[in-house]
Amino acid sequence: MLDDTVTSICYYNGTWGTGEVPLMTSATNAAWLANSVFDGARAFEGVAPDLDLHCQRSIRSAEGLLMKPPVSAERVLALAREGIAKFPADAALYIRPMFWAETGLVAIDPDSTRFALVIHTSPLPDPARGFSLCLSPYRRCSPDQAPTHAKAACLYPMAGMAIADAKRRGFDNAVMCDPIGNVAELTAQNLMMVKDGAVHTPVPNGTFLDGITRQRVIGLLEKDGIAVHQRTIRPGELHQADELFSTGNHGKVVPCVRYEARELAIGPVYRRARELYWAFAHSQVAEPVAARG
Repeated sequence: MLDDTVTSICYYNGTWGTGEVPLMTSATNAAWLANSVFDGARAFEGVAPDLDLHCQRSIRSAEGLLMKPPVSAERVLALAREGIAKFPADAALYIRPMFWAETGLVAIDPDSTRFALVIHTSPLPDPARGFSLCLSPYRRCSPDQAPTHAKAACLYPMAGMAIADAKRRGFDNAVMCDPIGNVAELTAQNLMMVKDGAVHTPVPNGTFLDGITRQRVIGLLEKDGIAVHQRTIRPGELHQADELFSTGNHGKVVPCVRYEARELAIGPVYRRARELYWAFAHSQVAEPVAARG
């Protein structure tokens, strides 16, 4: 067990280190040409839902950027479990496997792919507080403009600009559209809209990741008898929503309490979605979910 003062550990080059572990040098390809990918999983309340799927996606992301991961998804999973066990059983943790290219000039050397696993404490957002949303002027890229098929680090500076703009305007987060102006997702979460008791969510079109938590929540809602429509959503529809909530690894299922100038109630469909997800997370046997995105 770690000392109580340790809040972050990192597995790199065959050993575990604590605190901030140096990973790159001034010559590292990824440090200046952005050839890196990562994934994010959660451990909380003694459980780590869909940890295996997050580890598998980290491998697919690396391969999607033409890297050759030096470890398997099974090895990433085993290391993640090993690292989680170093913290108190009920710790809220963020688990981040990372792959990057060490050498190459524009085109990477696939055999130079490096791996690290970072695990650090990170409290879950307070669902009672919720979050506020605005429509962002920044958009997601199309698949021919950026590696949107992977959880690539180079996609996140645009999301960072979007959320910084939202915060300057007094909001917590922002809705980002795709290149032709349809709703895509939030800056780092998927979006669910509730109207007349049914859930509507943007259909995956290659401009954003079909998140693992998104897939899980959709499956749980449908099994519970709640209709979920994956379809094209125009920004104007969000103003007419009965409820809005997000799904994503960091907060799992969190309600939106204000969209632009309109206050929103924390509604029954959101509450049911969160209840179902928490029950799933604490269940002994995880139901399968499609490994996409």
